[in-house]
Amino acid sequence: MGNVATLQKKPGPESGVERLAGLVADDMRRVNELILSRTGSDVKLIPEVASHLIESGGKRLRPMLTLAAAQMFGYGGEGHIRLAASVEFMHTATLLHDDVVDESDMRRGKAAARMVWGNEASVLVGDFLLGQAFKMMVEVGSLPALDVLSDAAAVIAEGEVMQLVTAQNTATTEDEYLAVIRAKTAALFAAACEVGAIVAGQGVEQRRALGSYGANLGLAFQLIDDALDYSGVQADLGKRVGDDFRDGKITLPVLLAYRRGDEEERAFWTRCLRDRASGEADLDRAIALMVEHRALEDTVARARHYGAMARDALGTLPKSEHRTALLEVVDFCVNRGF
Repeated sequence: MGNVATLQKKPGPESGVERLAGLVADDMRRVNELILSRTGSDVKLIPEVASHLIESGGKRLRPMLTLAAAQMFGYGGEGHIRLAASVEFMHTATLLHDDVVDESDMRRGKAAARMVWGNEASVLVGDFLLGQAFKMMVEVGSLPALDVLSDAAAVIAEGEVMQLVTAQNTATTEDEYLAVIRAKTAALFAAACEVGAIVAGQGVEQRRALGSYGANLGLAFQLIDDALDYSGVQADLGKRVGDDFRDGKITLPVLLAYRRGDEEERAFWTRCLRDRASGEADLDRAIALMVEHRALEDTVARARHYGAMARDALGTLPKSEHRTALLEVVDFCVNRGF
């Protein structure tokens, strides 16, 4: 494609997760083993579909956050392993369901599960993974952790419905969009962090601090994802530029460009996103309009705002290598590609 937005790229964004990955490496190996064992089933289709997505990449940031939150308080039990695996299963189930709702063809650079096995299999295997997640939560024996994660599951489902209502709707407000990503993305980040503190026996102040950190980190993470979809750096990361545009998704860069455009430009967005009548040339124009109206820059600026809030949330926690790693994760999330 010809017209790709580029924003100044900061060096070494991967380094933001290296410390975290190193700190939790041993526990993460145990989580991965548990994930593989819990996708087993006599129904052959279940491990096939689950493995297709689970083994397709991704940093598994959410379960790493659970492990780090537990470790930073010196937790030495086993519960955080099962909770971290539960968090990853919830995330994977959401991706399987999302691709069906959004009618997406690709996921992490490969064919979405729905394109290989169909919508029905994707939804049902997602349900299987949710069931396994709740089994592991119960095995931990922590009612507060179960409460936090089950509440997150309900909020995520609400977010799915909210997104369905706003899909292809260019009249969506920024507040409405933020409400969707708070539910769909930030809720699981928050829960992943909070349950680590819970299983480590921490009190309300520590739980709230880590929950706030996770929620704001999740918002920053999603907003950067929104911007990356229209950036040349997306291709550098091994992903296809413009997938959100092709799927007709209303994200923050679209909303900002739509609001700031003239009548003819708004008609363009309506045709491409609401009516789903777009081609590659239209993607080039969409990116050009976002650049013209500073939609990408302002989306990144909002992400950095939430990143700053995530950093501040950790301010009351004792200094430690784990806290430093969590702060560096914020830098990774907001500087990916920019």
